[in-house]
Amino acid sequence: MRRLDTDVVVIGGGATGAGVVRDVAMRGYRAVLVDRADLGQGTTGRYHGLLHSGGRYVVSDPHSATECAEENEIITRIQADAVEVTGGLFVVGPGDDLAFADDWVAGAQATGVPFEEISVAQALRREPRLNPGITRAFAVQDASIDGWQLVWGAAKSAMNHGAQVLTYHRVTRVIRDGDQVAGVMCYDEKTRDDVQIDCHFVLNAAGAWAGEIAAMADCHDVQVVPGRGIMIAMNHRLVNTVVNRCIYPSDGDILVPVHTVSIIGTTDIKADDPDRLTIPRDEVQQMLDAGEVLVPGFRQARALHAWAGARPLVKDSRVGAGDTRHMSRGMSILHHDERDGLKGLLTISGGKLTTYRLMAKNIVDAMCDQLGDQRECTTDQESVPRSEGGKNYIITHRLEEREKDRLDDQIICECELMSRRMLIDLIDEQPTASLDDLRRQLRLGMGPCQGGFCSMRATGIALDHERIDIDRASELLRLFLKNRWIGLWPILYGDQVRQTALDNWIFQGTLDIEHLPDSVNEVTI
Repeated sequence: MRRLDTDVVVIGGGATGAGVVRDVAMRGYRAVLVDRADLGQGTTGRYHGLLHSGGRYVVSDPHSATECAEENEIITRIQADAVEVTGGLFVVGPGDDLAFADDWVAGAQATGVPFEEISVAQALRREPRLNPGITRAFAVQDASIDGWQLVWGAAKSAMNHGAQVLTYHRVTRVIRDGDQVAGVMCYDEKTRDDVQIDCHFVLNAAGAWAGEIAAMADCHDVQVVPGRGIMIAMNHRLVNTVVNRCIYPSDGDILVPVHTVSIIGTTDIKADDPDRLTIPRDEVQQMLDAGEVLVPGFRQARALHAWAGARPLVKDSRVGAGDTRHMSRGMSILHHDERDGLKGLLTISGGKLTTYRLMAKNIVDAMCDQLGDQRECTTDQESVPRSEGGKNYIITHRLEEREKDRLDDQIICECELMSRRMLIDLIDEQPTASLDDLRRQLRLGMGPCQGGFCSMRATGIALDHERIDIDRASELLRLFLKNRWIGLWPILYGDQVRQTALDNWIFQGTLDIEHLPDSVNEVTI
């Protein structure tokens, strides 16, 4: 058994957890972050890519609207390399409630969400594929954000300040010494070792799984409700601006341009288990129908990939237990010293990815209050690594990079313009990473072919790496294709059937992947 010693353990490697460990480390505490899987593999990596302006909540959740508006500016500045400043539109479509637009304007003014009403003609010039039947349009400061880039940026910033980040470390127990937290027991999924981390404080940022973590410390009945939402990526950018319907938040009312694709989202259904999220075909059709309202001809584009995420919503006594759509998006901090008589444990839930830095600030402030050790938060003042110049991401950035190195560095993934050097460098940095782990940071296989061509190339390159043998390389490919399939089967119709058939011919016919030698050690993570 390995044993570590630190001041604070942060549980959860999503945006909130990464923000928390960064904040803790920047205040001078020794900190360790643990997550049972890779960073950003939970809710953070399973959303529609929107950095909120606050416009979505000006009527339904005014406090969240103000928080989003304020944090939007900060995130755009300190994590510039993860944010594309697309701007956003709220449009009143044919048949939408005209009166709601007036309520929306009043709400935006009251909450401090910046907006400008523009003419329908201006909106259509900006986005020619918009429904020409729209009657009003409002420009806002929505943006597109890469959730994985955001998480890794915050994590690397934390590591630069002395923190440790331990992925694939599953928490098995929160250690108590009477009424005081004394540490955390973890299981290292890679090495199969137990790891004990002695500490004075635990910050529970496990999102939809926060209740399970709290229960490990004998703090029961933590009410975090998973709200399941599905999203679908279409095979190119149908719009270059975030487009929202100007209606009370509903299913399928947002279309977000993210890297090379457009993402339509989202449904909102209470889930029983955040680890088992379905992608029902009727909800897929519902999203495609909703896309037609925003962009006529939406269904003529190819649905590329579907996925589901679980929002960690705080149980709200004002609405029904299953009505996740109308639960507040605000954050909540549970003080377990007051609630359960246990010192050294705080749980945070709710909130938005857009407000992750503010959530981190608030829970670390609460920790400092409990410790009686006030230290200033400076996370809004220092940019994360690779964002120091303040230059925001633009869709053509990789094209510019490949123009510079195209004669010297082989392109492995044409869809996302990922080069051989990018892949090798990350394998060198994270030699135990799976192809899916690499995908989340490099966008390997996330374009129109969904790994049909680049996954085999990446496997071959991984095999060339001196620490990866042929047995592991084969298993990495099997796992990668298995995980890609999860998001393909719900959208098998039209052009996507043809693409999937082509991929099947490549893998089953040309490469005969089903008859690779059986592995001694199956790779599951």
